[in-house]
Amino acid sequence: MANERPILIVDDDPDLSQMLAEQLALEGEFAAVGAGTLAEAERLLAAPDARFDAVLLDVGMPDGDGRDFCIRLRRLGHKMPILMLTGSDAERDVVRGLESGANDYIAKPFRLAELLARLRAQLRTFENSEDAAFSIGPYTFRPSAKLLVDPARNRRIRLTEKEAAILKFLYRAGSRSVARQVLLGEVWGYNAAVTTHTLETHIYRLRQKIEPDPGHSRLLLTEGGGYRLDPEGLPAAAAAAVPA
Repeated sequence: MANERPILIVDDDPDLSQMLAEQLALEGEFAAVGAGTLAEAERLLAAPDARFDAVLLDVGMPDGDGRDFCIRLRRLGHKMPILMLTGSDAERDVVRGLESGANDYIAKPFRLAELLARLRAQLRTFENSEDAAFSIGPYTFRPSAKLLVDPARNRRIRLTEKEAAILKFLYRAGSRSVARQVLLGEVWGYNAAVTTHTLETHIYRLRQKIEPDPGHSRLLLTEGGGYRLDPEGLPAAAAAAVPA
């Protein structure tokens, strides 16, 4: 999935699932996986290497009610945003959907632009919550704690506030390169006293922490006048070589 954000679409309408997956992939921001039943969705979520940043969940599934499934996911500890898709926008159905643990409730037929806007809004909210945890290569990144965890070595890498902000913004950018000036503006604000040299210094320090060979980066790349994350460029075996 490169560095696109993985989304699980749980819907028994294959045409709708395919359309959503194609539309989500258009901007290179998301990569969607479809599940036609709740049982299939549960298997995908329970896989050892499973990573989904959000779930689009239909209420009326052939093997159960999506709202009951949402309750089960929350009890199992899944924290990612869950957006309910349903043919009913009656108040009692909306309330029941939200009470089941869903973050948002979208009635069909919906406008794709609205769905994308609400999905992005929920992801931004989640990123700033204490529950947020994202996979970056072999690491689990917890922005609120300013922490990278290397499960293979049971190692924790402390980040500064700016380092964590840089990683979060690059992660959000998916597979796209972020120009230095854009990254400066997002992380430091438009402060005339801060130059690209400041950013380059922070990038250098980040690479010292997370790259096996900081002089030949495989995770945090320089590209197109800016920087990009390539999680697939640094497998767990290579990460084990990073100095403790």
